[in-house]
Amino acid sequence: MGGMPHFVHPRLLIGNETNDDAGVFLLTDELALIQTVDFFTPMVDDPYLFGAIAAANALSDIYAMGGIPLTALNIAAFPVCEDKSLFARVLQGGADKVREAGAILLGGHTITDEEPKYGLAVTGTAHPSQIIANANAAEGDLLFLTKPLGVGIITTALKAGALKEAEIMPVLLSMAALNDIAARVMVKCGVNGGTDVTGFGLLGHVYELAAASSLAAELWMKLIPFHPGAEELARQEIVPGGAYRNLQYMQNKVRFADQIAEYQRLLLADPQTSGGLLMSVPKPLAGHVEGELENAGVDYAIIGKMRTGYGIDVLPA
Repeated sequence: MGGMPHFVHPRLLIGNETNDDAGVFLLTDELALIQTVDFFTPMVDDPYLFGAIAAANALSDIYAMGGIPLTALNIAAFPVCEDKSLFARVLQGGADKVREAGAILLGGHTITDEEPKYGLAVTGTAHPSQIIANANAAEGDLLFLTKPLGVGIITTALKAGALKEAEIMPVLLSMAALNDIAARVMVKCGVNGGTDVTGFGLLGHVYELAAASSLAAELWMKLIPFHPGAEELARQEIVPGGAYRNLQYMQNKVRFADQIAEYQRLLLADPQTSGGLLMSVPKPLAGHVEGELENAGVDYAIIGKMRTGYGIDVLPA
């Protein structure tokens, strides 16, 4: 996407230069507009759950910027010969998730395609001073992660018939869960930077955060959480192609300690769908953030820190 045109405007606060989760446009001194779009093909057979997960994934970009979703538009593609009731269930799953977020679904656009696709274009708002961006992480910040990893590996096993949806329902429900509560904690506590962990895997999104802030990152493998079963599946080489592509892209940007096995490297590159928030938290605020997350019932792990330099170092602990 290096050839994407860049726009300059005095009210454009965040464009596409720093790989942030959404664009931000200043409407007034007290109000900023946040816009994003995301859609993809099914990762589960249940059409309602697919719609809910796709919607939660799109809404997450607003939360990752510290915003509140306001409106959404469906973006969908369905085969002409597909059962229309399945289409309706996908849209219902998305609509219910938008409603849960307190936003309004305004409509959308649908085309025909050989493979189903669904997602949302979402508009949110925030006070300009509360926007959370990639570029503001600071040296010494601790990295908080609010959802376990391994979604891509587990859904790959599901598609291969090695697992059934009923066996991984906790993972699917995690994917469908909104990041709204964690986002409120980010804004309330005033973290330095943040993003959500999605298609580029943990390594890709940590690198974006570090590079945008002109810093390096250190990750502690032992402390990184994974969904149950993900590590064993990775050992068995049940890994999506996207993990290999992500790892290839990161080869000159990440340094692994010798103790980090190949399957662990792929786990860190595993593309996530509707993953958790990644927060860059000033060390003096870490205890406060921990307390707020615990009081809100949000699972989290402290998985590394920001430091001077370039790229990412992955250490055993």
